[in-house]
Amino acid sequence: MLTNLIIKNYALIDHLNVDFDKGLISITGETGAGKSILLGGLSLVLGKRADLSSIKDATDKCVIEASFAIGNYKLEDFFNEQDLDFEQQTIIRREILPSGKSRAFVNDTPVTLDVLSSLGGQLIDIHSQHQTLKLTDNDFQFQVIDAIADVSEELNLYTDKLTDYLALKKELKSLIEFQQQADKDNDYNSFLLEELRSAKLKKGMLADLEATFEQLNNVDEIANRVTQSLQLFSEEQMGVLPSLNEIKSNFNRLSGFGKTYKDLSDRIDSVLIELDDVFNETLSLEESLEADPVELEKVNEKLQLIYNLQKKHNVLEVTELIEIQEQLEIQVSKTQNLESDIKEMQLKLMTREEALDKIALELHNKRTKGIPALKDHLENTLASLGMPNAQFEIELTPGEHYHSNGKDNLSFLFSANKGGQFNELKKAASGGELSRIMLAIKSLLAQYMHLPTIMFDEIDTGVSGEVSNKMADIMYQMSKTMQVFTITHLPQVAAKGDQHYKVYKEEVQGITTSQMKKLNQDQRVIEIAEMLGGKDISSSARAHANELLIKRN
Repeated sequence: MLTNLIIKNYALIDHLNVDFDKGLISITGETGAGKSILLGGLSLVLGKRADLSSIKDATDKCVIEASFAIGNYKLEDFFNEQDLDFEQQTIIRREILPSGKSRAFVNDTPVTLDVLSSLGGQLIDIHSQHQTLKLTDNDFQFQVIDAIADVSEELNLYTDKLTDYLALKKELKSLIEFQQQADKDNDYNSFLLEELRSAKLKKGMLADLEATFEQLNNVDEIANRVTQSLQLFSEEQMGVLPSLNEIKSNFNRLSGFGKTYKDLSDRIDSVLIELDDVFNETLSLEESLEADPVELEKVNEKLQLIYNLQKKHNVLEVTELIEIQEQLEIQVSKTQNLESDIKEMQLKLMTREEALDKIALELHNKRTKGIPALKDHLENTLASLGMPNAQFEIELTPGEHYHSNGKDNLSFLFSANKGGQFNELKKAASGGELSRIMLAIKSLLAQYMHLPTIMFDEIDTGVSGEVSNKMADIMYQMSKTMQVFTITHLPQVAAKGDQHYKVYKEEVQGITTSQMKKLNQDQRVIEIAEMLGGKDISSSARAHANELLIKRN
């Protein structure tokens, strides 16, 4: 419920700080005193778009702050989703800067207007003859019938299953679209894959092939140089090995003359062993060197194939070609399995549809049973509110498509006259009639569910006598389970309030401002007496005012 409202520098309000309690709260005041300004300020803190012209002093910022007790509102999930600190006493603040920029805060955390509006809609409803809340909104009408029919358990189950169904349906749609595109691409992808498969690619093969190609392509030059090298190794007079053996023999003889000669002799032995090994390996190499034009052609063709694939796929390494091949393998395999995957998913979707249909039917049946009670309540309540001939026809028919409330199509049809033609509420009911219908519906909902604070703005306009008394009684009964504000010109309604506030204008140093104050018992008597008979209060008006206040409960 709304526990405190602070308004600074807004329209005719310089500074207002007022506390509220639970129950029925009456707000009265002369026409033009500023009641609409109060509503405008409250609307801003609930997310309405700001207008720079609403700032009283254009050199200072406008601040509107509302405190709500929300312990019973079950808003913890909302606060968690929005990453906000949940506080039992939550403060919403809106600031409008002289530049025209606007800022919003929830418990001192900055929020967007969308978040503010979403939260505000769960905290308070402002209702007037020109704002019929959600009366003609289909979702609201479902909310009404569902409260009567007590389908919260079925509706929660349906919502969960609908979420799963829609997710699977979206997945199936994506898969079918992928299949359609895959069918177009599959032939080309298969061709590319076959090209890569035929190359029999392996990591490191390009370097090996290039080395083999260089050897085969230059075999004559290699053979000549190998032969020359062997000759230099083994020539009897000047060959490396014979000369080194002679050196070895000399140092072997010198090794007995000291460690230095011995070390040199050992080193020559090591060199000779290594050179001898090189000689033998070169000899083997010479024997293997042989021109092979056929093999050279094969290696060259393989290289050209790889080079062409690299160019085609715009890569530099064989490993990249291998990765492309693996990706194509997956894509082609997916395409081949798509048909069976789609059929399997379609079967799952059918199963989920059957489950949804079953719950939707349960919703329909329970709603159908609740319609007579809803119809009777509305017609009886409206009769007491001066609409004795009002009739409702609530049409609930099974539909073909799933929506957030099931498969039902729901229409609230209304006729203000017996035997009259039924039509949609927004077409058949006037503004005043819509206000009374909303009051009847809200009074019914208050019996079944926890509702946020509601503010009725002069919904009693155009009524009097017993109808106004009944309207006041209904609002008073509602206030036993929720906080109800009523802005009224009727003394019978004002007297019903647990608290009574007066909005008035005052002039200070030539400047007019709007003020609001809570009335004590004596002040209430005066205010209600003036509402009954004008500024010149007669003894009968005072007595009548006292009587209304005494009998208010």
